[in-house]
Amino acid sequence: MNAMQHITPLVDAVVSHIREGVIVANQTGDILYHNRAASDLLGIADISHIRDIDSNNPALECEALKKRLPFGSKPTAIVQLASNDKHRFEHRITSNGITRFVEFNTSAVKVPGEPTPVHLVVLNDITEKRKLEAVFQDNLNMGLVTQDPSMIEISSVIEQVAKTRAPVLLQGESGTGKTLLAHMLHKKSNRVEKPFIEVNCAAIPESLLESELFGHVKGAFTGAIGDRQGRFQAANGGTLFLDEISEIPLHLQPKLLKAIEEQRFQMVGSDKTIEVDIRIISASNQNLHDLVNQNRFRADLFYSLSVMPVNIPPLRERPGDIPILIKNTCDTLVQRGYPDGIHCNQEAMAMMLDYHWPGNVRELSNAVEHAMILAKDNLVTAKCLPLDIRKYIAKKNGENWTGDGLDVQRQEILDALHKAEGNRAEAARLLSIDRSTLWRRMHRLGIAT
Repeated sequence: MNAMQHITPLVDAVVSHIREGVIVANQTGDILYHNRAASDLLGIADISHIRDIDSNNPALECEALKKRLPFGSKPTAIVQLASNDKHRFEHRITSNGITRFVEFNTSAVKVPGEPTPVHLVVLNDITEKRKLEAVFQDNLNMGLVTQDPSMIEISSVIEQVAKTRAPVLLQGESGTGKTLLAHMLHKKSNRVEKPFIEVNCAAIPESLLESELFGHVKGAFTGAIGDRQGRFQAANGGTLFLDEISEIPLHLQPKLLKAIEEQRFQMVGSDKTIEVDIRIISASNQNLHDLVNQNRFRADLFYSLSVMPVNIPPLRERPGDIPILIKNTCDTLVQRGYPDGIHCNQEAMAMMLDYHWPGNVRELSNAVEHAMILAKDNLVTAKCLPLDIRKYIAKKNGENWTGDGLDVQRQEILDALHKAEGNRAEAARLLSIDRSTLWRRMHRLGIAT
């Protein structure tokens, strides 16, 4: 290709130092040019000698092209493009333990003096974009991952009640997904374009909770240096989610009840009535009906909040969800930059299926991340699982678990230190403990670095 011989030096001068990968191929799949970025993104030192040896058809469809992308250090093919149509797609590529999300933009380009067009492929690294999207999705807690009949029924109830303004009370153990369902309710409602305001009633000091909910005016109390809007005002037109509603003090419950029923209230220190239009969703990891019987929660407030009660079963009552939740967590972690292709051996998976998960889905997600961090050669074994799981299963199976499992704990710390290359702060993060806690355990177990 004489024309290409003249063009290549010019192309190289322009694109050799850019971050985007550039590949030029002919219709039979021969690589005519590629820059360094293309090699880096595909994880192949020299792609010039790689071509599709499995097909004699140069006009491959775009989907067929995707199947011929290289994987890791054992690529089977590289690039052959179809027709003159432009194509855009993305693919996940793992090489040397590093997973990247690469966007491919392909097109046929006519070269003056040449009878057939060449095929141009431009590659963009969109890994950081996918990581941000994964974190954003986690923060929104959108999407219900389940195949359990009771959870599917709950999802159906959420669908029905979302379009109304009826108050919904979500009850279930910590980590079962109450916040997730609250977000789903708002997302499926006709208030989706309005604010979703969340208040954790247990996280706010009792003395500040009234002001936090209803706002205050200047001078209402010491330190009130100006007017401040409350969460009820912030949620106007949208949804107010009162998490851990059982922690609302008794003396504040009558005002909360009045505000919910009448959709109006007064700021702390003011006699001016403010009207709002809000939908109330509340959640509790305690049984509010039991608290009413114990005179720890007002019955009238309970009935006002629980027009539509939803009881969420714990994870141990829906073990069929465990495998798909593990897979979903792994996929999310890969999008955040964790290695792809990690899998559990039979013993580790059996232990996770047998565990009682007191922390439910939240605990399972943390356990999967813990296991992926400690996995060796992309394999999760029993030793990679958190200590609580191994200890519980050992006792359940009637095995002798000596002391506090110090040998297991020692090995767990040593593994984390090795993974962190001796950095104690990083090792503590991997173990989900404070650095000071790690130091004390190391001292007790006689571990030095």
